[in-house]
Amino acid sequence: MILPIVAYGTPVLRKVCTPIDKDYPGLKELIVNMKETMVNARGVGLAAPQINKAIRLFIVDTSPFSDNDEFTADEKTFLKNFKRVFINATILNEEGDEWAFNEGCLSIPNINEDVFRNEILTIKYVDENFKKQTETLSGLAARVVQHEYDHIEGILFTDKLSSLKKRLLKKKLENISKGKVDVDYRMKFPKK
Repeated sequence: MILPIVAYGTPVLRKVCTPIDKDYPGLKELIVNMKETMVNARGVGLAAPQINKAIRLFIVDTSPFSDNDEFTADEKTFLKNFKRVFINATILNEEGDEWAFNEGCLSIPNINEDVFRNEILTIKYVDENFKKQTETLSGLAARVVQHEYDHIEGILFTDKLSSLKKRLLKKKLENISKGKVDVDYRMKFPKK
């Protein structure tokens, strides 16, 4: 089932989310619905707060980036197959040079800005079977995970922009929260 994605200004997007256990009600179905919602909106990641749930859960699927000719064959293969469910994730380490990439967000449609993030990330989490995992990621996979991880910490990519950029985007962000935005996927707006 395709779920509505909550827009900028919805209070849950600013909450530090709560860990869950394997008995969380309807977890398997929730993960399936989140994947369907993400694919329908042509996203590469979706965090539980974006569907109005303040829990430490996010999913990532970087396969849409695998057709990009800027990447080597090995990078394309990795991105095509990088599909994960992250539950109760904790970032252990971020390192390497910060690099800019033009990010967007399903909760903040039609706004894309360059965001600087560390190149390498080590993260621990449990997967959808509640098996403990620790992974070190780099490049675009690390960036997508960092972006989604920020969601479960109550942080949006716009928080990482300069104060000038934030001022320039203020009206657009207000319009998004009021539903004055053109999107082709289901959304809920806090001020509509």
